[in-house]
Amino acid sequence: MSVLGDGGRREPGAGVSGRAVVGFDTATAVTTVAVTRDGELVFERDLDPPAGGRPRHGSDLLGAIDAGVVAAGGWSEVAAIAVGVGPGSFTGLRVGVATARALAQALSKPAVPIGSLAALARAIGEQPAAGGRARLPVIDARRREAFAALYDASGRLAEETLVAAPETVVERLSGIVPPPLAAGDGSLRFRQELEAAGVEVPSEDDPVHRLSARHVCRLAEAATPVRPEEVEPVYLRRPDADLWRERIRDGTHGG
Repeated sequence: MSVLGDGGRREPGAGVSGRAVVGFDTATAVTTVAVTRDGELVFERDLDPPAGGRPRHGSDLLGAIDAGVVAAGGWSEVAAIAVGVGPGSFTGLRVGVATARALAQALSKPAVPIGSLAALARAIGEQPAAGGRARLPVIDARRREAFAALYDASGRLAEETLVAAPETVVERLSGIVPPPLAAGDGSLRFRQELEAAGVEVPSEDDPVHRLSARHVCRLAEAATPVRPEEVEPVYLRRPDADLWRERIRDGTHGG
């Protein structure tokens, strides 16, 4: 299943020239917000959860958006609201998508859904080591699985987005020369499997592994906006809570 792998329907310009785009992503544990204007970064804020704590998208997101809008010169300067729609955390995606819909409706602003893996792939493409190589964004999906997609050296989606065990992801890379450059928290978790297949994974402290809203904004500048109600999260699989309730109902839970 291909899900906004290229960041949405392409329409260069998208009517935002000279005006700002506010973008954010809550697919991972980091709450990331940015504002760009004509591709230039105006504002950026990445908020990590407290050490050992849970993500704070619900408490941190609106304040960071407000600070970004102030930096842009107010909502009158904002042409569109962009949001990363996943795949990623169920709870995080619900917060991000609901916020984008509510703001777009209340302020009569167009919304732009952007694939979170597409944003990560764009970041990979900016790396010096990315020249002429495919890009492999990987987000940790828990349950020893990863959300992954493959983009070619020009940034176009080459393989459908999937959620799978790292061994399955590696199988899909067979025959790709040179091997892809990977990034994302999933690539760090499954470094051993990826590197055994020849995939290059930057060092753990490289910022390329952090999904950044600046790339959500830049993709949105060249994408077609949609109505707020058309913005949908990309889950790829059902929530753990639903599976747990089914096991309880069917009497198949352990314990």
